[in-house]
Amino acid sequence: MKREYLQYVAARREQVEAALDRYTSGLDAPPRLVEAMRYSLLAGGKRLRPILVLAASELFGLDAADAMPCACAIEMIHTYSLIHDDLPCMDDDELRRGRPTCHVVYGEAMAVLAGDALLTQAFGLMAEQAGVARVGPARTARAALELAQAAGAAGMIGGQVEDLAWEGRQADEAQLRRIHSLKTGALFCAAVRMGGILAGAGEGDLDRLGRYAAHFGLAFQIWDDVLDVVGDAALTGKGVGSDARQEKSTYVSLHGVDGARERAYAAVRQALGELEPFGRDAWVLRALAESVVDRVA
Repeated sequence: MKREYLQYVAARREQVEAALDRYTSGLDAPPRLVEAMRYSLLAGGKRLRPILVLAASELFGLDAADAMPCACAIEMIHTYSLIHDDLPCMDDDELRRGRPTCHVVYGEAMAVLAGDALLTQAFGLMAEQAGVARVGPARTARAALELAQAAGAAGMIGGQVEDLAWEGRQADEAQLRRIHSLKTGALFCAAVRMGGILAGAGEGDLDRLGRYAAHFGLAFQIWDDVLDVVGDAALTGKGVGSDARQEKSTYVSLHGVDGARERAYAAVRQALGELEPFGRDAWVLRALAESVVDRVA
């Protein structure tokens, strides 16, 4: 099963990389802007969010290729958020995916514009998704709304605002969970729900996927908190210790490394529980959740 999972992830990642390259090559835009967009977008990474879109769509019988525009759209939004998150006015990070961050290479103004362009390009891709015959405009419109809500003020952006507001103060467990559910979990929820929506999944199944992703996202963010303390920059591809420098509230600052790890494991178990009604068909989503707490990068 481990080998089968690794083969699946490698194949889907390769497909996503090729599609991202295709969608951003030859853009009718200033060359320096396109270069900055592609510098961050094609810098590698786990491609976890697009893979979640594809796995969820396949769970309900849709071919991965038919969900690829949507999968790439969410990766563009994720990448834009990283570009902006790394800026000096936010986390002021100089390393991302093992190389200098976008603003270090291209300057702050171009980094802001590259992020803006990726965000806009993402919804252009959602419009292209409507032309896929097995999906159609109605499902695509609903998936686009899902993505907009998850990425905007009521989701990822709102979570970033609350994260900034709590710098220098220790949030309690409930507030931390809220910050993580918005800043990180919202896009994970959107990923699996969009995959299900594109494939025509029923409301009960979509709700179950959303609960799975909420637990998945919490485990993922807690583990990121742990890696920021005990990780190796050579393996993680980004700087460590930034949470402490910025006095951020994290699960590690609240519960310590061991306590944070325990809560990450518990969140993974809850995620797996939501998949039980899908049986063997959900093996990819199950393996993805289990891999969250195996990460060193």
